[in-house]
Amino acid sequence: MHRALADREPACGRVRVVAVDGRSGAGKSWFAERLARRLAAPVFSLEDIYPGWRGLEATVPLVRDVLAALAVDEFGRVPRWDWEHDRPGDSIVVSPAPTLIVEGVGAGATPLRPFLSLLVWLEAPDDVRKERALARDGKTFAPWWDVWAEQERAHFSREMTAGAADLVIRAG
Repeated sequence: MHRALADREPACGRVRVVAVDGRSGAGKSWFAERLARRLAAPVFSLEDIYPGWRGLEATVPLVRDVLAALAVDEFGRVPRWDWEHDRPGDSIVVSPAPTLIVEGVGAGATPLRPFLSLLVWLEAPDDVRKERALARDGKTFAPWWDVWAEQERAHFSREMTAGAADLVIRAG
């Protein structure tokens, strides 16, 4: 992985952006955390900014704005989503860094791809994904699983992210 990234030029100004995408429960957060430690890179988690349970598509332009700012060596700013109160909260500030990992459903969306040095797709069987996601976020996610899954289905059917990925990782 490190070698694959080292061969890539920054596509977001001086920042090499690694997008880690896939459906809920595929292992994106786990993978991104380990990659971040290995690369000494920050992780920008989209879970922090989805504007609610129906906000998958609304997230893509927010991320694009952050990456556009980084591309001109500025700080990216985006409101953190306050899940407890179901509203925008304080801003997250994303600093230009040599490498940035953007992790979450939608991280590899078409409008974001020009900024990406590497797109990683994670996948796992549906039953495994659901078990992982509900074990992690249980009571909070369970009532919204079908709503979120439908957004993922529509998003990935249109975006064809898995086919655009530089690297596909299948987990069991």
